[in-house]
Amino acid sequence: MYNESGGNKFRTLTDKGKTTMGTTANNIRNIAIVGHSGEGKTTLTEAILFNGGATERMGRVENGTTVSDFDAEEIARKMSISLSLSYTEWKGVKLNLIDVPGFYDFESEFDEAMRASGAALVVAGANGTVTVGAEKAINLCLRHKKPLIVFINGMDKDNADYYGTVRALEERFKNKIAPIQIPVMEGNKMTGVLNALTGKAYRFTNAGPEEIPVPSEYRRDLETMFLTLQETAAENDDVLLEKYFEDGALSREDTIHGIRKGIFSINVIPVMAGSALQNKGVINLMNEIVKYMPEAAERQALPALDIKTQKVVGINCEEGPLAAQVFKTAVDPFVGKMNYLRVNRGTLKAGMTVKNTVTDADERIGSLYLVKGKKLESVPELGAGDLGAVAKLSDTGTGDTLCAPDCPVRFDPIPFPKPVLYMAVYASARGTEDKVFAGLNRLAEEDKSFILVKDPDTGETLAGGLGEVHLEVIRKKLKAKFGADAEFKTPKIAYRETIRKSATAEGKYKKQNGGHGQYGHCKMRFEPCEKDFEFAEEVVGGSVPKQYIPAVEKGIVERLPHGVLAGYPVIRVKAVLFDGSYHDVDSSEAAFKAAAELAFEEGMKNASPVLLEPLSRLRILVPEAFVGDVLGDLNKRRGRIIGMEAQDELQLIIAEAPKAELLTYATALRAMTQGRGKFTETFARYEEAPATVLQSLKK
Repeated sequence: MYNESGGNKFRTLTDKGKTTMGTTANNIRNIAIVGHSGEGKTTLTEAILFNGGATERMGRVENGTTVSDFDAEEIARKMSISLSLSYTEWKGVKLNLIDVPGFYDFESEFDEAMRASGAALVVAGANGTVTVGAEKAINLCLRHKKPLIVFINGMDKDNADYYGTVRALEERFKNKIAPIQIPVMEGNKMTGVLNALTGKAYRFTNAGPEEIPVPSEYRRDLETMFLTLQETAAENDDVLLEKYFEDGALSREDTIHGIRKGIFSINVIPVMAGSALQNKGVINLMNEIVKYMPEAAERQALPALDIKTQKVVGINCEEGPLAAQVFKTAVDPFVGKMNYLRVNRGTLKAGMTVKNTVTDADERIGSLYLVKGKKLESVPELGAGDLGAVAKLSDTGTGDTLCAPDCPVRFDPIPFPKPVLYMAVYASARGTEDKVFAGLNRLAEEDKSFILVKDPDTGETLAGGLGEVHLEVIRKKLKAKFGADAEFKTPKIAYRETIRKSATAEGKYKKQNGGHGQYGHCKMRFEPCEKDFEFAEEVVGGSVPKQYIPAVEKGIVERLPHGVLAGYPVIRVKAVLFDGSYHDVDSSEAAFKAAAELAFEEGMKNASPVLLEPLSRLRILVPEAFVGDVLGDLNKRRGRIIGMEAQDELQLIIAEAPKAELLTYATALRAMTQGRGKFTETFARYEEAPATVLQSLKK
């Protein structure tokens, strides 16, 4: 029976807990399922789980019944927003599946998946092109050195174009794409598949693929594809290459061996096809995953820092002292913190004490779980190469290393993209501020691309994320998980005021109400300077007694936050006290402080005050085809191009633009470049703002 607690998004199997004892790294495949948003990654995960017997029926994204998309916001949006872990078994092999969101705003989930996986399955639509998400996914897999298979999905659609999609892939990723299947089509529908490596043909039936004789009309295409695969196989093995030159051909066994080596070394990307929604071609895909994707035990040694020797060592997937890394943290108000981890070496057992070498904390492992979406299946241990979860670790978060206390090591942290969009956060209801910010800080624990920062210039608390959808999801999660309402508003711009010329001013504060009066009088000069503020005195003859000079400076300093143009802080001003007068009885520090404030007001107005706006330095990386659009847009934003340089197939644009013009630049750049552009932004300096900016602020 499932043991469910109200509101708990996780369900724990209490009477059918499973164990990973007997599951070794040799029969584990850790697969990240990645690609463009909306092309069927979650549906493909459903089909794999169903075929492996992990579920009794296939859920549907539109009905909110899938294993992967169980969060309320995912169900409402009908899209993945967090990576989800699940598993099944196929032909004696455990398939750990990591369903990764494809939408741009959740890019950090991809980085987490890359740390946990040993290979990737890229899902691409059969639309005759390479979508941005598929292209980025393949490039990132290559960068992370993850073997991968491309699965062309949607072959049940009327406009499916398998050959056009393959050609587009071949054009984009030259000398790497290796189609190993030919779809059998009847009209516009895929009814079967031919495998060029095995030379076999299959027809799809309700009971699964059924082997059939190779249709005569496909024999020549099958032979041509096999000849191409022989060449590809030979290029990945010196022995096979010599045999290929001598004999002019390779056997099927040799060809399969060479292709597998090419996949392992990421020189070959096999391509398959099918329909996840119709569960066609998925069993064939699962067979190829088991056959060609690397075992967890085959993973290359992971670099880690040996804490005792301070040397970098390689951690192999084998028995030995425990070494595991948390790749994802989920926060739930009922369950608490759930850490998803990969055991890179040794065995993690319930009840053992481990060392967190990032926080230097000792953690006791309570319950261990295998994960199927929101279902948690209790197990006594997790072996090397396996993925699982542990709950309620107090001092452990994403990227942390858990290891044997007597053999401490630390893995590299997971690199996450930096926020590119910031919004000011306010509690919707007065008195709920603590609840709002406590909840947001908890959400920042599970999403490392979301941060909260205090703007020291404006005093606002800013929420930083990867886009508008990202921040909106955070806001709704805050409401759903922690019952707190927040408003995200356009942040204030930290304008400044300064002066362009020198001016003198006189401040006299005189008050007589009977009895002891107040008298302070100072003459001052205000002039531009390089420092934010400088104070000096040139008083001669004691016209202003020494004991009152600090009060004059204090009066100026307290007026600096409020300029005379629009009330913004004043910078780059030097204030010089050069004369004044005093009264033997009525003068005081308070009177001279008030006199200085009056002098400041007059002096600033007479010294040609101007508004300064913050300028940002931008580093924008875009494909060559979009450079013109990006440059034109920067011009509209009052930007200046500093330089450009080529970086591989991309162009790096270095520019400066006013911060006020860049508040939603992340969204605009994404739209201009079809999601291919990226940028970083840093503060450059303050510069005089046009008169139109000041006018807009006064409205």
